[in-house]
Formats: sequence, structure tokens, C-alpha cells
Amino acid sequence: MIVCKFGGSSVADAEQIRKVKSIVDANTDRQVVVVSAPGRRNKDDEKVTDMLYACNALVQQGLSCRELFKKVSSRYTDILTALEMDKKPFIPVLEEVRQMIDAGHGAEYAASRGEYLSARLIATYFGWTFLDGDPVIVINHDGTVNEATWENLRQAIKPGQKYIVPGFYGSDTEGKVKTFSRGGSDITGAILSRAVMASLYENWTDVSGVFSVDPRLVSDAKVIPTMSYREVRELAGVGAGVFHEEAIAPIVSAGIPINVKNTNAPLDRGTMIVPSREIDGHPLVGISAKTGFSRIRLRKLMLFKKSGIRHALLTMLHIFGIRPTFSLFGIDSIVWFFDSSQASISVINAMCSRLKTEFELDSIEIDQGHAIVGVIGAGVMEDTSLIPACTAAFSKANIKLNFLNYGSSDTSILFGVAAEDAQSAVIHLYKALF
Repeated sequence: MIVCKFGGSSVADAEQIRKVKSIVDANTDRQVVVVSAPGRRNKDDEKVTDMLYACNALVQQGLSCRELFKKVSSRYTDILTALEMDKKPFIPVLEEVRQMIDAGHGAEYAASRGEYLSARLIATYFGWTFLDGDPVIVINHDGTVNEATWENLRQAIKPGQKYIVPGFYGSDTEGKVKTFSRGGSDITGAILSRAVMASLYENWTDVSGVFSVDPRLVSDAKVIPTMSYREVRELAGVGAGVFHEEAIAPIVSAGIPINVKNTNAPLDRGTMIVPSREIDGHPLVGISAKTGFSRIRLRKLMLFKKSGIRHALLTMLHIFGIRPTFSLFGIDSIVWFFDSSQASISVINAMCSRLKTEFELDSIEIDQGHAIVGVIGAGVMEDTSLIPACTAAFSKANIKLNFLNYGSSDTSILFGVAAEDAQSAVIHLYKALF
């Protein structure tokens, strides 16, 4: 059995949905299809999910989302019309969703309805069974998959039937709709793949695989033919956006291969993501960068003489809503990088004041505007020429390094640079290494 996930661009309008049906019909092994909410039809268009978040924002201000929701409804009714489907049964479904959003069911409920409506529509068009992710997919508070999910899905999915499943959401342990992070339909596809022990998980998008570098920055960027689970996770972790960085987790133990393919060019081979790969003279798979980081630097003489100090400091950060992504340690110092969107300046200032007082720090500093650049590949620790080549590329481009992380992973080398230097860093590294 093959599980397929189709992203927002693949279901953006009727023409794209026809392509999806043609792809699915071409292989009878494709029996479970996960769909996203309709994405942009052109560069000036709006994603349905963004409009739904805006609907919830209006409700939170004490206003009705009725007028804005008409734009959401029109996306689906336009698709129904173009597919020559009867709109009448769908109108009450749309109205029920609007009423629930207006009743204050919250941001996660509102955002999830894009996928819900997409799956309802496509299930009718295909003549397949609609399987709602709520309540069979149970999501823990930290965003991980609750163990109850596997038994729920085993009971829900019947042999011989074909299913359309909305991506991006399930329910929390109390039965309330809960979403994964943006792009989470990839995770839903992985969950379904493991639940049915699929022979293959196909992830259909609008590009012909995972690129070694952002093709918007480098015109001759190549598609990576094969990469490992670890490589795709680490590449996604530093900004590569084709495959969600958390979507590997549900299927690692099952070893299910993933094929990233292009809905608009279905005959292209795409990228195969497998448990491990032979380096075979190709130690690197790609280079990417992620911006939007803030940096905390704290120092205290004999800092690590106190048992449990790291855990205590991290606990305080968590209290203020900050969860660092990258960490560096000196003999008397710690540096953490975290997503700047996690806390406002006022919250950060309050946290710093409390940290300095409670832990008697010698100093604590915070600044914004940082980026993390990653050089990713299974052979980064084997090629002794990589570090000199990378630092030479930075020097040639006159880019200042804020840190170098080498050795904490045998699949990546990380560099810290100013956010404004991120694109230049990627381009110069790619020219030097590829």
C-alpha cells in the first residue's frame, strides 16, 4: 500500500485536483491520500489557512467573521463548480464551520478547517471514504503523537477501502481539535504511513524533489536523488522547506521510504528519503539557512560547578515561553539561540532580569537578527577539507562568523551569521563546496 500526501499547491484549484486524481488513479496501490488546505493559485493569492487564522482573529476581537469567511467559501464553491459537482450538500458544511469559528472555538479549530473542507470535497469527488483526523489522531501537549493513535487508526482503516484524510490536525488528549505546526500535513502522512505499514510514502508538492540549495538563490541548483532520514531532518531544521522536519519521527522505526515528487511533473523521479545511504563519493546533500533567531549569552564564574545549573536555567527559559533551538557552552558561559517569535522584547527583558538575579549571573545579554547556516551530509566528519573550504568562502565574501558548530552531529556543520548575511553565505558556500 502507498500513502500519498498532496500539499496546498496540489489542491489549490480544480485543475490541480484533477491532476491529483490522475496521479492516484495511475497506481492502484495508492489507497490512502492525505490532503492539505488549498494553497495559493498565484503569487498574489491567499492561502485558505491564512484566511481562516484571520477569521479567528476577528472573533477574538469580538467581531463576526461572516464577511471574511465568504472568501473562504468561494474558494471551495469555485472548485465544486469547476469540477461539475453539486454544491448544495456542501453549503451547510461551510456554514457550520463558519458558525463554529464565530462561536469562539479557537485558532486551532479555525486553521484545521481548511484541510477538513478540502478532504470532504476531494473524498466526494473521488468517491472514497472520508476519514477525519479528529479524534483518531491524538496529539500530545508537546506536539508528539500519542500512542493511542496507532490503535485508533488500526480500527478505523478497513482492508480494501480507500481513504481521504485531512492533514495538519487531530485532537488533544481531551478531545479538542489540535494542529501540528505549519506544514504539518507531512506529519499526518507519516502517521498514516506507519499505521498501515505502507510500502512507500509519497509526498507530492510543486517541486521535483528536495534541492541541494534554494533554487531561487542558485539557478543551477540540483535535485538530491537520495538522502537519509537524518539528512532531510537536519536540512529542514535549517530552513529547507520542502519536507517538514518533524515528519520523519513517526516512520523511523518502520523504515518506510519517502518519495518527494512533483504534482505538475509526476514522471520526474523526485527525491528518495531512506533510513541510510552510502556516501559513495558524495558526502554532502545540501546547504540551507534559517533566519529569525535571537541570541542569549550568559556568563558566571565557575558556572558549571553548581549541579543541575543547565537544567535550572532552561526551566526558567521555558517558564517565559522560550525553547532554544541551538546551544553552545564555554567554560563559564552558555549561548542559546531561539526563534525570536517565541517572546516579545518586554518578556525577554523580564526574563533576563529574573535570570540575573536568581542565578547571580555576572552578565546576561540578548540580541536579535541572527541566522543559522547548515552544511548537511552524511560525510561531513570524514572530509577534512570541508572546514577550510567553508571558512575560506566566508572570508572571501567578508561574512563574519558568530559561531561554528562542528562535531555535535556527524551529519551537519552549523555556522552562525547575521541574518542579513544568510543568503550570501548560502550562495558562497554552495559555490565553494558543490
